[in-house]
Amino acid sequence: TVYGDVMMRCLYATRPYEKVPGSAEQLHKKWRAICTKAVSKRNPAMNEYRRIVRAIVKDFDELPRRPVKKPRVGVVGEILVKFHPTANNEVVRVIESEGCEADVPGLVDFFLFGMTNAINTNKELGTKLKSRISHMAGIKLVQGLRGPINTMLEKSDRFEPYPDIFELAKKAE
Repeated sequence: TVYGDVMMRCLYATRPYEKVPGSAEQLHKKWRAICTKAVSKRNPAMNEYRRIVRAIVKDFDELPRRPVKKPRVGVVGEILVKFHPTANNEVVRVIESEGCEADVPGLVDFFLFGMTNAINTNKELGTKLKSRISHMAGIKLVQGLRGPINTMLEKSDRFEPYPDIFELAKKAE
């Protein structure tokens, strides 16, 4: 899921600007095969994960692009609306065909929102401490996995890092 998120983030931020039509999709296909092989290993190594993440961002960062700026259109809604092309009538392709860049949150963000729910609603609903602790541990794990991705995205001139889940919650207040 984390590999998929970084690939889609880079693909959606690159495809509308690619100099050679189809080049971003080819790069995505290449990395999808590499990531599939990496996650099928019995004991994937963290250093391999970091290497792959760095290489994905670097490859998309270096793909030749046209020097234009397009409007960004956010995709929101329930999980199928955001992520399933059949369920959302190819919304990303429609956005791109209209001359825009699609901004779709990662699938990991969906899970993070769920994990923060027990923490964010504690004041109103009095969620159990055990639940809040386990959810916080899950959030820390995901943030740890996203750390190398955010480091690479921050170094890039083209891509933005993932926002902190708690900063998003404060903005939603």
